[in-house]
Amino acid sequence: MSRFVRPKGLALLGAALTMGGPAHVCAEARPASLDSVNIDASHSESADFDGEGYRDARYRAPVDRDPKPAARLALPAAQLLKPGRDALFIDVLPAEGGVRDPATGTWRLAAEHQTIPGATWHPEAGRRPSDPVLWQGLVAEVVRARRKHRHLPVILFCRTDCWMGWNAARRLAAEGHDNIWWLAEGIEGWRKAGPLVVAEPVAIANENQEKDLNPWPS
Repeated sequence: MSRFVRPKGLALLGAALTMGGPAHVCAEARPASLDSVNIDASHSESADFDGEGYRDARYRAPVDRDPKPAARLALPAAQLLKPGRDALFIDVLPAEGGVRDPATGTWRLAAEHQTIPGATWHPEAGRRPSDPVLWQGLVAEVVRARRKHRHLPVILFCRTDCWMGWNAARRLAAEGHDNIWWLAEGIEGWRKAGPLVVAEPVAIANENQEKDLNPWPS
């Protein structure tokens, strides 16, 4: 039996979505003065996004919009799921000060990082422009997990008031993957209800990954 996605878990997810709704932006992430932003501030904000609408500067800032075509997952709904069993949780927080060996894909970290228990950590996958190797590594993990269950929920996150999780969720959904969610509260929100664990970044070498990107290999 697959260790991913049990019917009970999916039923709990569906029920819990009514608590916040996938299109509802969390109160913490909405700037209090959003409706009174002046023209100069609006121009400054537009400079923080690329031509495709992804945030590419000042990532640590309040998030004021949905990651369509992905959707926001309410924290109470996310906490009903067991990461690694009922859903694939992916942390995209950068490895601050870390150095990655392109040949092996391994990281030398400058500081310890803690994440949601059962989540995988793909540093830098929410940055724009993204490193194509790191992004394809994240996509490959989703594809591999969905060989076991085609509609496995995938939940992207980083920190509260961080655009990298938003970027990654939006991009993954825009590339045609379904059942993609963004957890706005991220690591800090989860920590309020339970402990975090020390994370190890996923090692992704600079090599051809086409075999991992085929969801139904022969």
